[in-house]
Amino acid sequence: MRQKVTIHTIREKKEKGEKLSRTVVYDYTMAVLAEEAGIDIINMGDSIVQIVLGSESTVTAEMDFMIAHARGVRKGAPSVYLMGDMPFLSYQASIEEAIRNAGRFVKEALVDAVKIEGGVEVAETAAAVTRAGIPVIGHTGLTPQTATSLGGYKTQGRDARSAMKLMEDVRALEEAGAVAVVLESVPSEVTRIIYERCTIPLFGTGVGKANDAPSINMYDMLGFFQRTPRFAKRYSHLREEILRALRAYIQDVQIGGYPGPEHEYTMLPGEMDKLQELLGAEHHS
Repeated sequence: MRQKVTIHTIREKKEKGEKLSRTVVYDYTMAVLAEEAGIDIINMGDSIVQIVLGSESTVTAEMDFMIAHARGVRKGAPSVYLMGDMPFLSYQASIEEAIRNAGRFVKEALVDAVKIEGGVEVAETAAAVTRAGIPVIGHTGLTPQTATSLGGYKTQGRDARSAMKLMEDVRALEEAGAVAVVLESVPSEVTRIIYERCTIPLFGTGVGKANDAPSINMYDMLGFFQRTPRFAKRYSHLREEILRALRAYIQDVQIGGYPGPEHEYTMLPGEMDKLQELLGAEHHS
C-alpha cells in the first residue's frame, strides 16, 4: 500500500512546484482503479446525481446519499486525499447545520476535507467549520449548485469586474482558513493572477496550467460519453468498447453461443447417479 496523501503532502508538492493528479469518482469499483493507478486526490462530487442518476442539476444530491458513496470511495482508495462535496442546503441554512453535516462527512465517510461552494458569502461558514476542526476546501468560479443564478454552466471571470470578484472570493476563503480552493471554468489569464497571489493550494477545473491539481472527471477521462467539456481530455474511448462488448453479447445470446459448456456448473462425481435413484424411488412410491 502506498503512503497516504495528506494536506501536508499537497503543500509540500506545491512548494516544490510539483503537480498533483485529481479526478472525480463516485463508487468503490472506480476508486479501486484510481488507487491502483496512483491518483493523488479524489473529489467525491455531488455531480454523482447527474452522472449516475441522470439529474439535470447537482442540487438534488442529498447528504445520506453522498456519505454512502463517499464511504465506498474511501474503502476503495484508502491512500488518496478524499474531498467530499457538501450538497446543496447542507451548509447554507445555518452554521450549526453546516458543522453537523461536515462532521458527518468526516466521521461516517472518513473524507479528508469537505468542499463548500461559494466565495465571500460562505467565508463565515467556512471559518466556523474550520474552527470545529474540519478541513474545508473552497470552490469558486463556476459553482454548479448556483449555476442558474450565474446564467448557466458558463465560464466565469471573463470581464475585469467579475475577475476581481473571483480574486476577492479566493482571498476570503483563504482568510477563512480553507486548506485549498477549487477554481472552476475561469480564463487562464485570470487564474494565473489568482495563483500567483494565493498562498494555499489551488485546484483547477478548466482553468489552464496555473494550478496545483488539475482535474478531469474519470467518466470523461475514460470516454464514457459522446461529448465532454472543453477542458476534459479523453485518455480512452470506453464508450465504443462497451458498446462493442454489449452488442457481441446480444448476438452471442441470440445465436446460442452463450452460455457454453465452459460456463456451466456440474454436480460432484457420482452424485448424478444418486439423484437418479432418488427420483426413481420417488416415482415408484
